[in-house]
Amino acid sequence: MVLVLSLVIAHLAGDFLLQTDRMLMEKKKYIWKHIIHHFLLSVFVLQIFVPHHWGKVIFTAGAIGGTHLIIDLLKIKLFDNLNQENLKKLWAFLFDQLLHLTVILGVCHMFLNINMAIAGGKALDVLRDNSVTLGTVNSILFTVIIVLLATSVSGHIVRILLGTLPGQLMTFEGKYSFRNKRKEGSLQDRSVRNCGITEEYNYMVFSKHDLSRGKLIGYLERLLVILLTFYSAYPAIGFIVAAKSIARFKQLDDRDWAEYFLLGTLASMLLGIALGILLREAIA
Repeated sequence: MVLVLSLVIAHLAGDFLLQTDRMLMEKKKYIWKHIIHHFLLSVFVLQIFVPHHWGKVIFTAGAIGGTHLIIDLLKIKLFDNLNQENLKKLWAFLFDQLLHLTVILGVCHMFLNINMAIAGGKALDVLRDNSVTLGTVNSILFTVIIVLLATSVSGHIVRILLGTLPGQLMTFEGKYSFRNKRKEGSLQDRSVRNCGITEEYNYMVFSKHDLSRGKLIGYLERLLVILLTFYSAYPAIGFIVAAKSIARFKQLDDRDWAEYFLLGTLASMLLGIALGILLREAIA
């Protein structure tokens, strides 16, 4: 179980922590660099648990890296070049990650002689029976996985669900109106005094949004939600939503931005609560 959890951590680190935004945007260009990351991380983990067996380590890491390459190339060809709805992109992403997880479990079963049926049964017993525990090391590794899921992975899910933030919705600062009254009088008819034109200008002021700060806020938000859910302090989660709403109060005047903000907040909260419940049931 320790080896399986460690390989899952290596996969999440390679797929999210070590993959920059530029690598994500130009997947074909950086695909080999991405695969090398996975290969080296797998070698590092396997060498810890299977020392002095370099042949098995290289072969197993090569199997993980090779299947990862095939899955990613198929994903790029089938999904990334199509203009799809955000929800379809989300399902494609989840299916992609499920395939990678299945490969890791299959490799552990075939090449490392780990009985996945027994390991799966033990995992179910941990969730169903409070008397069965993961153990200290497994609990630490599982917590690391939850943290990675709550930060980088959940951030990627929310970004796919919301799509690209339009430039006109970056950060709404406020709405201002100005009126310009211009009077026009006729030289022949002095009796006409109040003939004129009124011009009204409406300005909506936006400032460029720092996406890195928003990403960090999302990470901290989900980690706090997980912590509060772990201790069943659900009412305190409402204060997080209230704090975000107050901080963005002026921007909520714009309906499109408000819907964008609401969808992102609800998705982030849902992921945080779900991961918090999973962590509590697994290690509490």
